[in-house]
Amino acid sequence: MTTSISSKGQIVLPAEIRRQDGIEPGQRFNIERVDRGEYRLMLCAPPSNEGLVDWLLACPGKGFFVPIESESTETL
Repeated sequence: MTTSISSKGQIVLPAEIRRQDGIEPGQRFNIERVDRGEYRLMLCAPPSNEGLVDWLLACPGKGFFVPIESESTETL
């Protein structure tokens, strides 16, 4: 599979590869020069808290949790 470098100097990953690996816009890569004309492209690990804000915002709104009354455990 071949690709090209854009006029902005960016390497374009073919759509087939992006689909196979679930690569989305904004994901970061490391590139390593192995030898003249040979390079290794590696997907960076996402930050450990990636998606945390979206997850928190998806939580139910205030008033969702309703506490229930329970008996005291002091006599146990």
